[in-house]
Amino acid sequence: MQLFVAKLNYSTSSDTLKEVFEQFGEVASANVIIDRETGRSKGFAFVEMKDDDAANAAISALDNTDLDGRTIVVKKAEPRESRGGGGGRRF
Repeated sequence: MQLFVAKLNYSTSSDTLKEVFEQFGEVASANVIIDRETGRSKGFAFVEMKDDDAANAAISALDNTDLDGRTIVVKKAEPRESRGGGGGRRF
């Protein structure tokens, strides 16, 4: 199950997230999203856990808790909505 983690401290790393979520089960991946232009964290991440029960336990235990000085939000990731076509200009 893919989890969305928001309101992260900008210094929180993917490795830190992986360690925190591994307390609940096997973590397939943990990725803090980085801004391409600044190279700085955007303050959110995605964590993929192999077992849905472990993922639900992590949500219950970690949502609205403190991580690196910030109260984080943890919930099931929603599928991305289609944004439509690319950035062409019309004249």
